[in-house]
This record gives sequence, C-alpha cells and structure tokens, in this order.
Amino acid sequence: MEDPFIVLATQNPIEMEGTYPLPEAQVDRFFFKILLDYPTQEELNEILARHLNVMGGASPPKQAITRDELMEARGLIAQMPIAEPLRHYIVRLVSATHPHAEEAPSLVKDYVEYGASPRAGIALLWGAKANAFLEAQLNVRTEDIHQVFLPALRHRIIRNFRGEAEGISSEKILRHVLETIPEV
Repeated sequence: MEDPFIVLATQNPIEMEGTYPLPEAQVDRFFFKILLDYPTQEELNEILARHLNVMGGASPPKQAITRDELMEARGLIAQMPIAEPLRHYIVRLVSATHPHAEEAPSLVKDYVEYGASPRAGIALLWGAKANAFLEAQLNVRTEDIHQVFLPALRHRIIRNFRGEAEGISSEKILRHVLETIPEV
C-alpha cells in the first residue's frame, strides 16, 4: 500500500456474541482507542440528513486534505521538538502503570496485572507531538501529553482479577496515574 495508509477498527459491544477478543499483543498495536458515546438527537438528525443526501445522489464528502499535505504535516510533526524533561515525564507515566514499579500509585499496585508497553510511550510521544501541531504550538507541552494520555493507554493496561471483579476501570486507574505522577 502506498504511504500514508490507516487502519481503523470498530468494536460494537452489542455484537460480541461468537467473536473472540484480540490478544493483548495485537491490541497493543493500535495507536489510540477512542470511545464514542451514542449520538445526541441533534447528531443523529445530522447523520440521517447526510444519509438522505448520499442516497439521493448528492456528491460524496469533499476531500479534507491531500496526500501531499498529509505527508508534509507528518514531516512537520516528526520535527516537533519535545523538551527532555517532558520526554522523561512520558517515561515516568508509562512506568507508573506497572504494578511492581517503585513509582506506581496505589490503584496500579492493587488492580493492574500488566502495565503499558514501550509502544504506549511511542504513542504518547507521537500523539503529543501531533496534538501540539494541531494546536499550532511550536513545541510539545504538558497539556499535549495529558490530551492524548487516555486514548494512548486505555487499551494497554491489563487489570488483574481483583480489578475486574471490583469493576475498577482502566480509565479510573489511568486518571489516578495522571493525578499522582508529578509533571516535571
């Protein structure tokens, strides 16, 4: 496939019957896990209106960005600077998801079986750089790391039996990590 290409996967919690969950090693390869709520009435109305337009012969949506523009943006994101203390902050955040790590907060020690992999750090780094780019910043800021922290890590920690039995969500654990680990 020609660069760039993207793979999107969806998971419908209603249609899980007869399917097998992906192994953790495969789930870890997804850059982000984005959670979508059911649409509001206004959003559902817009969905229906767009569907009528497409079915009625209206032209398809306009291209938002060209391949060349996307490749240029990718190059600019690669050059986006990140200060060394912020890179170390990413390392500390990812490390804090491991229950046997010294800096792991109480919820991690109590409810996590396996912490985030090095891929989580890579996703956090590149996600923060992309967020800074989209916010028209000149370098990565702490806010950029915080903005992408949950989507980059929510699918990368494995709760232990106690965590699952007590219904402690990965979101709650990760929010606790963000609140506990000092920024810089």
